[in-house]
Amino acid sequence: MTRPVPATGRSEVVVVAFLGFTGALLAFGIDTALPAFDEIRDRFGLAAGSGDVSLIVTVYFLGMAAGQLPVGPLSDRYGRIPVLQASLVLYIIGAVGATVSTDFTAVLVSRFVWGFGASGPSVITYAIARDLYDGDQMARVLSMVVAVFLIGPTVAPLIGEGLIAVLPWQSVFGAAALLALVGLAWARRFGESLAVDKRRPIEATAIGRAIRTTLTHRASTGYLAAMVFSYGAFFVFLGSSQPIIDEIYDRPGWFAATFGMVSAVQGISVWIVSRRVERLGAARVALVAYMLNGAAYVALTVAALIADGVPSFATWVALITVASTASTIVSTTASSLSLEPMERIAGTASAVRGVATLGLGSILAWVIDRQIQDTITPMALGGLIYCSLGLGILLWARGGSLAVLDPDAP
Repeated sequence: MTRPVPATGRSEVVVVAFLGFTGALLAFGIDTALPAFDEIRDRFGLAAGSGDVSLIVTVYFLGMAAGQLPVGPLSDRYGRIPVLQASLVLYIIGAVGATVSTDFTAVLVSRFVWGFGASGPSVITYAIARDLYDGDQMARVLSMVVAVFLIGPTVAPLIGEGLIAVLPWQSVFGAAALLALVGLAWARRFGESLAVDKRRPIEATAIGRAIRTTLTHRASTGYLAAMVFSYGAFFVFLGSSQPIIDEIYDRPGWFAATFGMVSAVQGISVWIVSRRVERLGAARVALVAYMLNGAAYVALTVAALIADGVPSFATWVALITVASTASTIVSTTASSLSLEPMERIAGTASAVRGVATLGLGSILAWVIDRQIQDTITPMALGGLIYCSLGLGILLWARGGSLAVLDPDAP
């Protein structure tokens, strides 16, 4: 991690730290709010255990999805950093709006704006990585970025719990605005990654051609679609884990520590994978991770059916940890594989990836979230269905190959 990036002088340490921090801002906008779900229900008169509170997460992701397409072409035209800074300003406006809102609808509107601002870091993190690296090295760097990013989900719920203990629940939103200010300053110091001679004009025909290229290239489209279903399964856990722990398992106060533990396992696992992905190959790692993801949901479905929808808490935590960790590894490796052929249109391609994974993934999750009431069976079956579909698509992207041990396999 001490090798300089060619022609930039930035070390991988600097790149990983910066991209990991900007990525953590996305998680901080979600995960600090999760411990406040009970307070939010009480404040706005939502029923105990109501799935409607998960709209706090869903609307944020929909805002992120809506912001992807404008951010991508704008960053291809004007550079990554100016667009990132403008996005962070919107992020701050949304966070402050959610902090001062007096009704649930206003909170959701602010969360959409907040998510729209968060689309900048979401797109530009991957675009900067594509500017500076390629091939399996890009997959390795993105894996390390995600490992750093996962520090956010590990500590954010604990920070949220701590803030709620001493301050009004709105403080979990205000704290994110303060972190975004740090991101603004750091972006200025990090500097631009897109060379002037590689910038593209904003033309409807050029954008349309870039989108068409992204969606018609077999590897790009296949890995992108596979990620949509992996994200959908993961977002169910993200949006419903708090009510599952508090209501179904009757363990109020356990959420922050449980969520932090799952995120810590994800971070450690992704870091370990990042050290080996260049040797093993990103395509092979993505396939094995997706198979593991599906296997975890098979086991969770069987456990749920045997236990009338409520397997032991330890079983649920263990299997959802495996599934979430595998999903995270899929997202990092499949992202690099989908962007690898898109060097000249990395910003737009990254935006299309974000629209699809966040927008469609959050809708897929919302379908399942609304079914979760007194058992975890909908989560288990939904994850199994989504992972089965995604694995089939991933195999199509590989040309139908199931080879994972052959070093010459794609």
